[in-house]
Amino acid sequence: MKRLLTAALLHRAAKPALFLLCLAPLAGLFYGAATNQLGANPAEKLIRELGEWTMRLLWLTLAITPLRQLSGLAALARFRRMLGVFSFAYASLHLLAYGWLDMGLEVADIARDIAKRPFILMGFTAWLLMLPLAATSFNRAIKALGAPRWQALHKAVYAVAVVALMHFIWMRAGKNNFGEPAVYGAILALLLGWRVWKKLRG
Repeated sequence: MKRLLTAALLHRAAKPALFLLCLAPLAGLFYGAATNQLGANPAEKLIRELGEWTMRLLWLTLAITPLRQLSGLAALARFRRMLGVFSFAYASLHLLAYGWLDMGLEVADIARDIAKRPFILMGFTAWLLMLPLAATSFNRAIKALGAPRWQALHKAVYAVAVVALMHFIWMRAGKNNFGEPAVYGAILALLLGWRVWKKLRG
């Protein structure tokens, strides 16, 4: 079974398939927007869904290492970078949708909103933290930085996840909706806790 799974993960069609899967939520949102199927407040629905897909893809990126080590499927590692880049892409679209649909691309208004509302500040901070990770997500950057420095830089993904979760919690707190943030928080606690446990074990 492990051999079959490894062969599937290493197949040349595996990455294109993952690429299409990562695009599918975006295609669904665009279709919903074009056919007026995003509900009574399509702008809010679009912004929210883009944000949640950012987190889902980020959590999947963080899940690759424990899944790889627990399953022994080393080939899983080849998908981590694509998931991380897609997470940044969805985060950028989330930010763009907020700036355009909520704020009309008025830079001064956006700046005031970031300074005034903590959950907006947290979201913007998470995006800023993702920028250097996305900018160094290609092989030439690894060679230029050197593997140790590149790995140290990309440990910032843990901070990104924590800040993104804070953004989500504060956003939902305004509506007294803590159920979904609790689920995301529990999954992140497992993903980060597993890493701490492995480090303590040496």
